Amino acid sequence: MSDNKNHSVVCFGEVLWDILPTGAEPGGAPMNVAYHLNKLNKNPALITKIGIDDEGKKLMDIFSAYDVCTDFFQLDYKYQTGKVFANPNEDNEVIYDIVKPVAWDFISWENEFTELLADASFFVYGSLAARSKESKNTLFKLLDIAKNKVLDINLRAPHYNRKIVEELLKKADFLKMNIAELELITGWFSQYSAIDDRINSIRDKFNINNMVVTMGGNGAMLCMNGDITRHSGFKVTVEDTVGSGDAFLAGILSKLLDNAGSSEALEFASGLGAFIATKKGACPDYDLTEVDQLISNNRIKI
Repeated sequence: MSDNKNHSVVCFGEVLWDILPTGAEPGGAPMNVAYHLNKLNKNPALITKIGIDDEGKKLMDIFSAYDVCTDFFQLDYKYQTGKVFANPNEDNEVIYDIVKPVAWDFISWENEFTELLADASFFVYGSLAARSKESKNTLFKLLDIAKNKVLDINLRAPHYNRKIVEELLKKADFLKMNIAELELITGWFSQYSAIDDRINSIRDKFNINNMVVTMGGNGAMLCMNGDITRHSGFKVTVEDTVGSGDAFLAGILSKLLDNAGSSEALEFASGLGAFIATKKGACPDYDLTEVDQLISNNRIKI
């Protein structure tokens, strides 16, 4: 139980177990973002649903041990806790087999969400939780009352379609995507090939003035009110890339909450994402001084 009821960020969606070749790790993009925001002292809350099984109990225990708020974990008495079978390919990209249906497909509306979102600076959501009717309906009720809506697009075939993605984009104030997702989405409605043109086309079509695009080893771009900032990234030895994008998003949001400038926010987010890629799993234990050290040791001009 969280003592501090004022949660600066509320995340919504899937919690699950990533079944990796090396073993099972807690995961799910909203959970990962919440984990790293908690490490950054931003007191996040997570709205999700777990089964009444050992896997669900373990997730509750893990979050409690991390001192992350579990007040908004719903219990499902019919469906199991989420699982994803994740297998890295030869390019260190992870291929996901996401089990369906599971508990987080059935997140139900609770009236206390209204008060929760009233105090939150950011509401983080993705496309995966919109794959099922009940969670999607709850999500759109939340989007109607949230202040700053952050869409972590997180496209996972075959769990999305163009219609739903465009509905989610129309609600967003801030968009986070990787380069493949940027190319896929802009390919639906434009012929642009340059990254800047693709970003501008999304901004114009969906009225999203703030977005960030991650490009793996090639760094990232942050667009705030039409101004684009670039960072070429940090070169690290990759253990696995699971959750590094989620850590990146947590880093960006943390710095925006601190009213940092675009360059500082992008550098820190890039450093945190790179650091997590050197570790196994999405939610490794770490100290922030380790991240600061990586950034200071490899600082480059933006």
